[in-house]
Amino acid sequence: MTQSTMARRGFLGTGLKAAAVFTAASYSRIYGANERINMGLIGAGERGRGVMGSFLQTGQADLVAVCDVYAEMIDRAQKRAPQAKSFKDHRELLQMKEVDAVLIGTPDHWHATTAIDALNAGKDVYVEKPLTLRIDEGPKIVKAARVNNRVCQVGLQQRSGLHYIEAKQKYFDTEALGKITLVRTWWHGNTYHLRKAPPTLATQPSNLDWARFLGPVKWREWDPQQFWNWRAYLDFGGGQVTDLFTHWIDVVHMMMGHEIPISGVAAGGVYHYKDGRTAPDTINVLLEYPQEFTATFEATLAPGIRGEGIEFCGTKGKLYIDRARYEYLPAGRGATPVEVLGPKYDMTLDHVKNFLECVKTREKPRCDVLIGHRSAQASHLGNISYVEKRRLRFDPVREEILPL
Repeated sequence: MTQSTMARRGFLGTGLKAAAVFTAASYSRIYGANERINMGLIGAGERGRGVMGSFLQTGQADLVAVCDVYAEMIDRAQKRAPQAKSFKDHRELLQMKEVDAVLIGTPDHWHATTAIDALNAGKDVYVEKPLTLRIDEGPKIVKAARVNNRVCQVGLQQRSGLHYIEAKQKYFDTEALGKITLVRTWWHGNTYHLRKAPPTLATQPSNLDWARFLGPVKWREWDPQQFWNWRAYLDFGGGQVTDLFTHWIDVVHMMMGHEIPISGVAAGGVYHYKDGRTAPDTINVLLEYPQEFTATFEATLAPGIRGEGIEFCGTKGKLYIDRARYEYLPAGRGATPVEVLGPKYDMTLDHVKNFLECVKTREKPRCDVLIGHRSAQASHLGNISYVEKRRLRFDPVREEILPL
């Protein structure tokens, strides 16, 4: 599923020299209250361009550089920012002194490399979730952020969602739900994981660097489906578990105030969509936490049912929450539910605003790199259990999988 550390080091040792490491003492910039932040975009696909749109919407940031292995994606990004310089290699972008911060929207297998390179180059970083492809990558990114005194926000935008924050204050901080022993999460019928490559990619475009896209992943010949729908392949992403469950388990951690499980088990498979994918189309994950509660995740790509959400089950009531609303139901027959609708706009905007504010104040953002690491870590336990076909025990102090 992953490549060895030696192979990764060999790849990183080629081409340009790695950016010089900056320390807190050697790099510190003071921003004016109204000063705009110069952004670099690394990974200009659909999600990367979408989040960059939120940055530009704030009126506090400018896109000055964009990097992608596919020139078509760069062209699309430059429609919003014609002045942005273009690059194929992210290390060249990071050499630009004008770039204050970067948004990383690459496929998951590039997150660790680009994040660490950017942090070591003295850039603040907003990186899309999941923070990592492999469970051992997280601590390295956290260390790079801390050593270089950089702001690093992970794109788990529920942390900035106003109705999520309100629900936490009203029902979790006050212990209104009583003792919570079970948290259910689910995500059904996510069509993004079923994307088909367009006919234009049947033959590799001349302006697409396939070798650069593969990066640390072992070589395979041009495959338009693996390029276009990389989330369905465990060499590039973690399937529904890291793409979707990471969002929900982060909400669980946010509400419960606990973020390190002690065990994980998963079961599932490619039961229907036998199109070459290696990530399961159906999966169930169960995590156990030392604070005496379990969190589950249920996902299927089958289109018969759609929807997603989280349900916290406590001794005094339960709370359902998703991106549109939350509903609190007290325990007991005949109880009247309390429903609160969330904002009508994409909460990513608030998450981006929080990052930009922290770039100026040097405070830790709402989804600091350590938070993002632990939410990805919890999801990885599910995928590792699925691949290895066994229940995992996890040491919450050393944060490592225990031997059988």
